[in-house]
Amino acid sequence: MPEHAHDHNHDQAKERFFDRIKEQGFKLTGKRQNIVEILLAEDRYISAKELLERMKEYYPRISFDTVYRNLHLLKEERLIEESVFGDGGSKFRITCDTHDHHHHYICTRCGKTELVEGCPMDDLGLTVPKGFHVETHRFEIFGACSDCS
Repeated sequence: MPEHAHDHNHDQAKERFFDRIKEQGFKLTGKRQNIVEILLAEDRYISAKELLERMKEYYPRISFDTVYRNLHLLKEERLIEESVFGDGGSKFRITCDTHDHHHHYICTRCGKTELVEGCPMDDLGLTVPKGFHVETHRFEIFGACSDCS
């Protein structure tokens, strides 16, 4: 599988990400910045519950609602991505910094992602209903990565 297109130099990736946020005029509060820093450092999908535990190191009284509300705000701004795992739980990660259309293999154990080569949608031979305009689509393959299997 091809390596994911993330820049693994954490400091450069963080600066580039924060620059992108500033360009969009998005207000990055201390809690939101902390969420972003954790997600950048992890470079994988993690649950809101795991984020809450990590956030408590900095904000001992932080509530799950506060974390979840900030996650959804960051998601609305397309700064993070959400994926629903087989257990029905959502997990979050930083939006890919590649602008190319792509899809992911996602490890259900550790949350690590790798790129899917090409777009499976192109190979499905789907006939889009007349008058239907496809705005976006996602294709995710869930399983265990080589480190976890």
